[in-house]
Amino acid sequence: MRPMHPVRLLAALALTAGLSVAQPVITADAAPRPAGTVLRGLDLDRATVLDMQRAMDRGRLDSVALTRFYLDRIRAVNPLLNAVVQTNPAALAEAGRSDQRRRRGAHGPLEGIPVLLKDNIDTAGALRTTAGSLALSGARPARDSFLVRRLRAAGAVILGKANLSEWANFRGSPSTSGWSAVGGQTNNPHVLDRNPCGSSSGSAVAVAASLAAVTVGTETDGSIVCPAGINGVVGIKPTVGLVSRTGVVPISARQDTAGPITRNVTDAAAVLAAIQGVDPEDPDTVRGGDRDYLKALRPRALAGKRIGVWRSVAGGDREVLATLDAAVATLRARGATVVEGVEMAGMDEIGAAEFPALMTEFKHDLNAYLAKTPGRHPRDLAGLIEFNRRNAATELRHFGQELFEESQATSGDLNDPEYRALRAKATTLSRQAIDSVIAAERLDAVLAPTNAGAWVTDLDKGDDLSGYVGSSTPSAVAGYPAITVPAGYAKKVLPLGVTFFGGRLSEPDLIALGYAFEQAAPVRRPPGYLLTLPAEGS
Repeated sequence: MRPMHPVRLLAALALTAGLSVAQPVITADAAPRPAGTVLRGLDLDRATVLDMQRAMDRGRLDSVALTRFYLDRIRAVNPLLNAVVQTNPAALAEAGRSDQRRRRGAHGPLEGIPVLLKDNIDTAGALRTTAGSLALSGARPARDSFLVRRLRAAGAVILGKANLSEWANFRGSPSTSGWSAVGGQTNNPHVLDRNPCGSSSGSAVAVAASLAAVTVGTETDGSIVCPAGINGVVGIKPTVGLVSRTGVVPISARQDTAGPITRNVTDAAAVLAAIQGVDPEDPDTVRGGDRDYLKALRPRALAGKRIGVWRSVAGGDREVLATLDAAVATLRARGATVVEGVEMAGMDEIGAAEFPALMTEFKHDLNAYLAKTPGRHPRDLAGLIEFNRRNAATELRHFGQELFEESQATSGDLNDPEYRALRAKATTLSRQAIDSVIAAERLDAVLAPTNAGAWVTDLDKGDDLSGYVGSSTPSAVAGYPAITVPAGYAKKVLPLGVTFFGGRLSEPDLIALGYAFEQAAPVRRPPGYLLTLPAEGS
């Protein structure tokens, strides 16, 4: 079959939703390489937020110029990618206020830094929060989510909203990652007919293509690490509860978390430090005060560490295994002890319990979110199902809503004994799988492949998961942290990542390992914007 070029944003959908879309997507016969990323002598593709801070402190750059650069780049490049669904009409004003604060000396690592948010993170005012669904086009959150308030307190500029897999890819099948009725199909910037993976697809694509300085995504199981890995950037899936879930469209409070997606580990550490914090409205947020993850950036952190390698999760993918071998060689060269043969016990049982537990949690948590969100929209999951039926020509044009219907058929009661047994089993087994192997082998972390090469996007058939690498599941179900870092390429152009994961609240150690690995093996490169893969032998 001829590879499909999936740049399909229907302007009519955006108009119907009343959204401010940065730029209508066009279908191009050729993909000219976008203009460069250098602003006033600083290459923003390579620069960290600390480099940007130094440039602004010295007067070489200011937040208004930086924000205008990204707004202009979104207008120029987003037609190829469809990663950004809205830009903030107040962004330049926010940047101007940041520049005024800087003159008084009040700034930190994110002062004046433009941030894109996944479009399931609440923002009050002109920026809508739709989870990719036309059903929420009339939703009007009363205030910013807790994590957005943390970003604003850190001085960040809210640049806009990134596309996502509708309802975080929890609606039906055969779904296509990166597609939503509001935003259309997001494209992988390395090869445009390839899929961007996971529900945080727009966030990962946008930062890979330098449409923002940094982005924020969310994950229930794989939706930060997979898009980060497959688009060649860094993603941190934090310990559940480290970042508040208040004001984030939910799947499951037991597994959901927001986290940074950035071009480098430095930026991810800075963003995580800003968005974590105790939220009185989220009883599961972790106590202990602010954590400065920039202190974890130690280039020699691999020396003396014991890293277990979970190799079997790659299956027989030769390019994934070759990338993992190269990563292992880097670890050894930097003084780490590598323990081969690590396995995560009980994976089949974990998956079998996770899915039905999520069904109950989704109904309970989504109904609660919808009920308290102001505006004109369905008030519960049953209302969403009916909305989709009435608007099937747009909402259900490519795949159905079987997960919605299956979730609606549950009690939605978190006190139900059958549900509680399933959740306890999934959580206990996943935590035991990680904790036991770390204790038995005296490990500092486990290393695993993040992803295989991106598949061709096909809106009719949905995602091709035949080679999917499921290394995200133990950490996701356990509620433990993970960090993915670029590590190599499949077919020379499709990014591959590796993931470091460990026990609860091990973020400082994982960031240190990820940073040391990144410094030792800096494989990331800017996207090539190829329309499709070159023919074999060309």
